[in-house]
Amino acid sequence: MASTKRRDMWTFITLGIFILYLLVLVFPLFTLLKESFNKGGAFTLDYFYQFFGKKYYYSALFNSLKVTIAVTICAVILATPLAYIMTTFKIKGKLFLQILILISSMAPPFIGAYSWILLLGRNGVVTNFMKDYLNIHTPDIYGFTGILIVLTLQLTPLIYMYLMGALKSIDNSLLEAAESMGYTGLKKMVKVVIPLIVPTLLAGALLVFMRALADFGTPMLIGEGYKTMPVLIFNEFISEMGGDDGFAAAISVIVIILALAVFLVQKFISNRKAFSMSALHPIKEKQEKGLKNILGHLYVYGFLAFAILPQMYVIYTAFLKTSGRVFVKGYSLESFKLAFERGGDSIFNTFLLGFIALFFVVLIAILIAYVTVRRRNTMTNGLDVISMVPYIVPGSVLGIALLLAFNSKPLLLSGTAAILIISFVIRRLPYTIRSSAAIVHQISPSVEEAAASLGTSNMKTFFRITLPMMLPGVISGAILSWVTIISELSTSIILYTAHTKTMTIAIYTEVIRGNYGTAAALSTILMFITIVSLLLFFKLTGKKEVAI
Repeated sequence: MASTKRRDMWTFITLGIFILYLLVLVFPLFTLLKESFNKGGAFTLDYFYQFFGKKYYYSALFNSLKVTIAVTICAVILATPLAYIMTTFKIKGKLFLQILILISSMAPPFIGAYSWILLLGRNGVVTNFMKDYLNIHTPDIYGFTGILIVLTLQLTPLIYMYLMGALKSIDNSLLEAAESMGYTGLKKMVKVVIPLIVPTLLAGALLVFMRALADFGTPMLIGEGYKTMPVLIFNEFISEMGGDDGFAAAISVIVIILALAVFLVQKFISNRKAFSMSALHPIKEKQEKGLKNILGHLYVYGFLAFAILPQMYVIYTAFLKTSGRVFVKGYSLESFKLAFERGGDSIFNTFLLGFIALFFVVLIAILIAYVTVRRRNTMTNGLDVISMVPYIVPGSVLGIALLLAFNSKPLLLSGTAAILIISFVIRRLPYTIRSSAAIVHQISPSVEEAAASLGTSNMKTFFRITLPMMLPGVISGAILSWVTIISELSTSIILYTAHTKTMTIAIYTEVIRGNYGTAAALSTILMFITIVSLLLFFKLTGKKEVAI
């Protein structure tokens, strides 16, 4: 009887979370799908005919594919040797470099776009220097080129973090055997290492593809007419001439189908190539000599310079005097003063909404991680799948889905802080779920069985024994969720109101208005919060890197 009650308790918790997902994720996506086929109360395919019937619209799909494929390929090409060098070479300042690489990936992509505009825009500091002193006209940073540069530098560290974990699971004896057969240097990497890390490479590439596909701020700021799907969705949904909800919903459905197709193809290939590795003798870094050592250092430091220096320049400009859109000689804290005057509410909202969302992220992730690992059945398997759906749903699409679903009574949430919190929780839960589930796998069930044999209730065992052992994984995922919550733009740009504006919205608004000093100051504050959060992550977990 007691075991039935215990089983019923966890079943009730699982059912409750499942219903919650049905309400805040499945129902909005179903509403979005229904809206895409509905015109004047009747079923229609007119919106899809409209999209594929005009080049203006379907060209955005090709633009998005061009950007995402190019960014994914470039990120893979850059990240693979970067991870290999950082794993096998003794690189000076490696610990500090790893932290900087991580920081470069955690800032919002649109800040990277803004920083490149300051450097290589029409009035950028590098552009002016090259023109005035060397009489050289630099290539145009706007359009496809700018989007490619910004997103590649922003997303390469994601694949790098995946690959670092995979490389550490390769047994060094494999590399020694390859060397004994004459495979050294680049040949060893191509013929031996890369085939071993293909599943991980595909997982990282998928994440980069999804991030690039969903990004709104970068093409909006630096694209200059180069429309991608998130920009098109935003423009069609929030139009000065009156947006068309049904058409925006149809475009969103096309994006979801595209993302789902890529996800399924990646899963199919990964499953075909999947295998497990256990390194009894992990790869050891070696002190290389001569040209090899020089090239290794140049590659790592060169990548990091391109990835982090633009953001460092934004921090520098935050302390410059400004006159409208122009930075003038001299230093001042005026931009920070204006940032707190104009964006004080947005800073407060970022912390308030972020912490509330984080509370629910941690609570729900702990429960989902436990039931999907320890209580495997049809319902928990379904919950495991549905909790990962936000990976393939772009932020702008989710924002529209939530607005369409919760725009009338009795579920009138549009314009409230609640709808923003819901979007934060849905989109960022997977980070904490994955890290929490990973650590539950490491906790032996015999510990809980021992407590049960002593008469301890199931729930008491969970809270007294299992949960404390889960905390390192929970904290790890929670801090990563927090960092991504405070840098969220694509969903909040659709859901926010004047009373719920966050820092990312404030930065984006100031850039659009040409208040570059204020935008730089707000960006600096946001990057400072991000860096402090990551340092806290390293302190609490004892790690010096992030495993994804």
